[in-house]
Amino acid sequence: MKNIDVSQLTAQFPLVRSLIALEPLTWFNPKATTLTVGLPHVGLDQRDVADTSARLARFAPYLCEAFPETRITQGILESEIATIPAMQATLNERYGVEVSGRLLLKKDSHLPISGSIKARGGIYEVLTHAEQLAIKAGLLRTEDDYRKLFTDEFRQFFGQYSIAVGSTGNLGMSIGIMSAKLGFTVTVHMSADAREWKKRKLREHGVIVVEYAEDYGVAVEQGRKEAERDPNCFFIDDENSRTLFLGYSVAGERLKKQFDEMGIEVDAEHPLFVYLPCGVGGGPGGVAFGLKLAFGDNVHCFFAEPTHSPCMLLGVHTGLHDQISVQDLGIDNLTAADGLAVGRASGFVGRAMERLLDGFFTLTDQEMYDLLGLLAKEEQIRLEPSALAGMPGPWRVTADRAWQLAQGMDETVMARATHLVWATGGGMVPTAEMEKYLATAKI
Repeated sequence: MKNIDVSQLTAQFPLVRSLIALEPLTWFNPKATTLTVGLPHVGLDQRDVADTSARLARFAPYLCEAFPETRITQGILESEIATIPAMQATLNERYGVEVSGRLLLKKDSHLPISGSIKARGGIYEVLTHAEQLAIKAGLLRTEDDYRKLFTDEFRQFFGQYSIAVGSTGNLGMSIGIMSAKLGFTVTVHMSADAREWKKRKLREHGVIVVEYAEDYGVAVEQGRKEAERDPNCFFIDDENSRTLFLGYSVAGERLKKQFDEMGIEVDAEHPLFVYLPCGVGGGPGGVAFGLKLAFGDNVHCFFAEPTHSPCMLLGVHTGLHDQISVQDLGIDNLTAADGLAVGRASGFVGRAMERLLDGFFTLTDQEMYDLLGLLAKEEQIRLEPSALAGMPGPWRVTADRAWQLAQGMDETVMARATHLVWATGGGMVPTAEMEKYLATAKI
């Protein structure tokens, strides 16, 4: 990693001073371009997403057997879209800005099995690894009925292998629960900010949890080192995994189908704005990639980060990506948004997606708590703090008329826009823990 001269960096990038001062800010990305120009830099395309969808379809019968709660969607892990008009009216007043388009909430917070967006990527990577092992051993063919995996024979087979991952919480939950169900020995290396209830839930599923007093980066590094010592251990690398990234990407084509069913148009006259909480970047990066493939240049994706952990904004803005961390600037990376408590962004995601992201914004922990309280009060929807990071996005975008006009979007177009806030987690938060969150809100 480079030695960072902070004074030189702030002279070159004045916005970094605001990051260091922990000021909430919005940055519209001047590197943003068209899908045609940006797509070749990703290194993946529609064929990869189609392959991902096909694999998830093969596993759907297995998931129905292993997790009966998925039968309602025939083993496809997908979340509903909620309209939140009362929240929209309240935030119009709170922020003093009128968002005139439609406001929706994508409830990945309530995905089955692990109750977060990580059910998309984490579970997909585990399934991909299991499929590869079984096919290589001659126990499985892609044309088979995958319900056969839900047998003692396969659990014993996968029991010869282990899986490891470093996590702040939700990725570990999805990988831990899925791996244990298949029969793998699984170890989740959890950083200091991981919630106790998540560690407890993993242990209840037979997962080995290793705790660290340090942050996400240390947990990942230690997990990687342990895996390297065991030839039968597969390390899932949230920072660099294209498989994880693709697991998230199918959200794009599925959202398009949901919008078609809801009668929601997305085109130049009806733009779509999507606001995604960002930690290391794999989840929001993969979803944004899928959205761009599904909606082209008519979707505008924004990443949201805590003021204490703005790693992706920092990496993309400076062009240093994973060569710089927030700690290099003296930012502590301590936030109540445990899933976003990441000091160094994924270099793969930053470099792949920097031309396809319209912007970034940061917000304080207290703002996340306040929004959590308001959403529970106005819409009776309960989320964890990190899942509220995207909520101010529609008001940040609407407030910047200069950016809208530069995109060729006047007030008439903005009135026809759809704003989709991606809720990333909270569906499994215990009641006592949720009450603590709600008590922290100042509303």
